[in-house]
Amino acid sequence: MAKSRRSKSEHRFEKFLGNLLRIGVIIATALVLIGGILYLIRHGTEAPNYQFFRGELPEFRSPSGVMTSIASGRRRGIIQLGLLVLIATPVIRVACSLLAYVQQRDFTYIIMTSIVLLGLLYSLIGGYI
Repeated sequence: MAKSRRSKSEHRFEKFLGNLLRIGVIIATALVLIGGILYLIRHGTEAPNYQFFRGELPEFRSPSGVMTSIASGRRRGIIQLGLLVLIATPVIRVACSLLAYVQQRDFTYIIMTSIVLLGLLYSLIGGYI
């Protein structure tokens, strides 16, 4: 009985993680699509200038800058938000997995998942440190 109960809870958790990834990707795709359409409506007829490389504008280099650009009506901010959601989706999945392993007291998976989560977080914020 305990084994079937555990497998049911594991199945529910796997389904939750699958839905989390699916919903995250759908939201990210919708944001990028909406932002891209709005951007093309406004700038679609402009000729691009590829003679000089211009890096990403400073307001698009941080989450707070992205939110500020969206609040000021910049369409590229919506695209950038979609990309941030896409990046955050697997990070949230790993964090949820870690919480599940802590609840189950599975120390091997707690250690491994913690290492993965720390690696992901370091790769995201390492440039700011």
